[in-house]
Amino acid sequence: MAASMCDVFSFCVGVAGHARVSVEVRFVSSAKGKGLFATQLIRKGETIFVERPLVAAQFLWNALYRYRACDHCLRALEKAEENAQRLTGKPGQVLPHPELCTVRKDLHQNCPHCQVMYCSAECRLAATEQYHQVLCPGPSQDDPLHPLNKLQEAWRSVHYPPETASIMLMARMVATVKQAKDKDRWIRLFSQFCNKTANEEEEIVHKLLGDKFKGQLELLRRLFTEALYEEEVSQWFTPDGFRSLFALVGTNGQGIGTSSLSQWVHACDALELKPQDREQLDAFIDQLYKDIEAATGEFLNCEGSGLFVLQSCCNHSCVPNAETSFPENNFLLHVTALEDIKPGEEICISYLDCCQRERSRHSRHKILRENYLFVCSCPKCLAEADEPNEEEEEEEEEEGEPEDAELGDEMTDV
Repeated sequence: MAASMCDVFSFCVGVAGHARVSVEVRFVSSAKGKGLFATQLIRKGETIFVERPLVAAQFLWNALYRYRACDHCLRALEKAEENAQRLTGKPGQVLPHPELCTVRKDLHQNCPHCQVMYCSAECRLAATEQYHQVLCPGPSQDDPLHPLNKLQEAWRSVHYPPETASIMLMARMVATVKQAKDKDRWIRLFSQFCNKTANEEEEIVHKLLGDKFKGQLELLRRLFTEALYEEEVSQWFTPDGFRSLFALVGTNGQGIGTSSLSQWVHACDALELKPQDREQLDAFIDQLYKDIEAATGEFLNCEGSGLFVLQSCCNHSCVPNAETSFPENNFLLHVTALEDIKPGEEICISYLDCCQRERSRHSRHKILRENYLFVCSCPKCLAEADEPNEEEEEEEEEEGEPEDAELGDEMTDV
């Protein structure tokens, strides 16, 4: 265990090259597995580390609905004003301070064979060298009979928005091994993510695919095998191995969100303006988001997921001392301290959003159990152990809602 955990740490620091303070991975318990710990004092607001994923991929429905992102790093490709026009449904929408938009269209490049778009020559080259030679469909990009297109269509037919995973993350894992000169190294890296029992794996697959998951999983496995079979990881293509691979992505995939509009808003917030000008700009942005909510709903970002080795070692707490974010508008994950963290203290993030964290212990446990298959024993949950369940009525109301109540916004053609 210790050797593999050292491998995890040295890889993340060495490849990403963005570690800011000293941290180490330790075994915590059989229930929690490993955890990430500070080895020096970390001050509130300090960046603990910045990590590049082993692989990342945009969600398939998100891409289909014209959320344009770099095919490698997921950087948003639309100008902020274009983004606002699409999300509001107003082609004439104009943004003040257009100079604050950081999108550089002059740097964008596409694959000369299949035309997928990248934000830069660096991303195009990185994708080509790691996995894209295997996955490039060439002139068959729009051919519905191409094996990869059949796989993606099958995935979209069983995993509807709101999306939490992508079959293409698994495809990029296989393609990375296929292209690698040192295949064993990549297999070791992918094997370091947490494993589940067979029953837990079935629960994860059920969560992702629904009640008919066994038949759907077998269909996906067959299409996955036809498109990507690789002898070096032949175990990933067996029924049990494919379920395990599926569960690995479902459990360890970290959501990634990017937005050129969000970057523009942050830049506007940093402007030094006269009070009257600040009030006018804030009112404009508030109205813009109201218009977006009316036209598009809550789905504002280019969305996908990635596998981050070091971040995956961070355990959950309902009172986290660190948080993850993507401030560079790409797949580089920043972990930042929310409070001072002492040497030897575990670095914990939250798998729940801020609203979910304010709900009762019972509701938090329900969400975590259904999505991550564990029962939280953080200080907040232990302190609230004797509190009555105050949200039974709320859950009964939620159960009375139609199953597709959340789908309307994501499926809006924007």
